[in-house]
Amino acid sequence: MKLKSLPLLFPLPLVATLGVSGIVEAAEDKTRISATVDAYYKSDNTALGGREDGFGLGHTELSIQHQISDLFSARLTAIAEVNDVENNGDIEEAYLETLSLPAGLSVRAGRFLADLGYLNGQHSHADNFVERPLVYRGFLGNHYFDDGLGVRAVLPTDIYWQLSAAAFTGDHLGNFESGPSVGAWTLATKVGDDIDESQSWQAGLSYLRNRMDLHAGHEEEHEEEEDHEHEEEHAGHSHGAAFSGEHMYIADAVWKWSPSGNNKSQQLSVSAEYFKVTDISPEAGAGDHDGWYTAAVYRFAPEWSVGVRYGELNARQEHEEGVYENADLRETTLMAAWNPTHTQTVRLQYTHQDAEGIEGEDNAVTLQYLISFGAHDAHSF
Repeated sequence: MKLKSLPLLFPLPLVATLGVSGIVEAAEDKTRISATVDAYYKSDNTALGGREDGFGLGHTELSIQHQISDLFSARLTAIAEVNDVENNGDIEEAYLETLSLPAGLSVRAGRFLADLGYLNGQHSHADNFVERPLVYRGFLGNHYFDDGLGVRAVLPTDIYWQLSAAAFTGDHLGNFESGPSVGAWTLATKVGDDIDESQSWQAGLSYLRNRMDLHAGHEEEHEEEEDHEHEEEHAGHSHGAAFSGEHMYIADAVWKWSPSGNNKSQQLSVSAEYFKVTDISPEAGAGDHDGWYTAAVYRFAPEWSVGVRYGELNARQEHEEGVYENADLRETTLMAAWNPTHTQTVRLQYTHQDAEGIEGEDNAVTLQYLISFGAHDAHSF
């Protein structure tokens, strides 16, 4: 959904009022209202960047969560992005979730974030960098949410072990012309444990089956590129998955170390993910997409952290019908963040890109300011 007058939906005074006073007034009836404002300045566009250059609002959200009874809860999250090129708004989450099923089971129905990889199930304001890694921006359109039905189970084992499965319409995977009623489904598992009082780890495997008509989607994208010449000026900005396939496999791993045992004062976090996308086209011999990244973030004081991330994306890009060529992008990111309070983050980030076969690569400096109102869910591991 694109809204030309989106600022009217999210005037900042209203966001602040809802976030601060709404949570207090609604506490007694089990309703929580929260908001996050993501303001930024970016010096230049970057390939698959997700954010336009100049001043803008990034992933700004307003969320309402209500416990209907001891059996069900409901959540609604609206998001907005505003910049000099366009204003976008969407409903990111709108679902019912069970609370009291036996054997560690829970069921979600509606629109929600898919359990894919380490980051996709998290809201982006919890990320350590301004923009998500290349593999997320290129293969998932930054993050994948959709309408569907999902089930999770936390197994009764000595270590943390979660299994999940979901079926989706597939409409949010990209600009596909057609597809079955169940256009996509996912499977995922995560395991994790503490090594000692100062160290912990988590690892996961996930799978996405894309049943949408990929060939029709590519034809539609080519037609849109011919109709919109301004896309050449903003080649780095994308709204869906730039590179698709029938099967996506993801492996992720995270290790965290808090020297004092208190992750609020000091913590080193190291993460890595690998993506592989296969059966990208009905054309024989088209090849596969793949990519990876690794990141390290060190919080050396309660208010300060620094981080570095390196990632690569290797794709097969269709330049004319049935003709595919290699498209490779490499990205190095450095960031420093200051948290004056637990609800505010000021982040300075530098991004360097090298590319072959992908347009729009550049270097960019981004300054981001995040502020949250109301009670947010605890951040995942």
